[in-house]
Amino acid sequence: MQPKAEHQSIRLFENDFLERLTHVHPIVPLVFWSPIVVYLLWRSIFVHELPAAGLLLIAPIAIFVWTCTEYALHRFAFHFPAKSRLGKWLVFLFHGIHHHDPKDKTRLVMPPSGSIPIMLGLYSLFSLVVPQPWLEPFTAFFIISYLIYDYIHYATHHFPMKNPVAKYLKLYHLKHHYSGETGRYGVSSPLWDKVFGSMGSSN
Repeated sequence: MQPKAEHQSIRLFENDFLERLTHVHPIVPLVFWSPIVVYLLWRSIFVHELPAAGLLLIAPIAIFVWTCTEYALHRFAFHFPAKSRLGKWLVFLFHGIHHHDPKDKTRLVMPPSGSIPIMLGLYSLFSLVVPQPWLEPFTAFFIISYLIYDYIHYATHHFPMKNPVAKYLKLYHLKHHYSGETGRYGVSSPLWDKVFGSMGSSN
């Protein structure tokens, strides 16, 4: 019996260092972002001494904002119908590669080289709306929501997911890849697909 051939990733850069930045072990986002979450929550509780009731309120708000962000990024940024050569390359770099090779385990969670600039940009936007000291717990819960999304996405491609909710999310996301239709931009939730009518013809 022949051993199963190792999956060969599509190369994006000739430079080895840049190419390595496009690959990531699935544990990396958790290892990288968890200390930041802990630090922000520690500051919220022990430095700013924010009340528990306030933290319990800011958490679902951050989760809700994440669902909006997830949908908007996926639909309008990662599936942006670019016309220029540079635009098409950027779309392919950030997301198109995943559609070309959805079974590549090293490109199913966002590497820090991509997530850090996105998170910094979002943090700057949030700082215009969310006042201190509430910005810190808001950001912590937003990052937690992002991590949940990242691992749901990984699981939809590589785990059976027999739980009814998990199975629904798996089938829902795989239809985004393999149905031949546009739509189903939600990964951790189909909420905004339902709101904006991007569910696809067969739900």
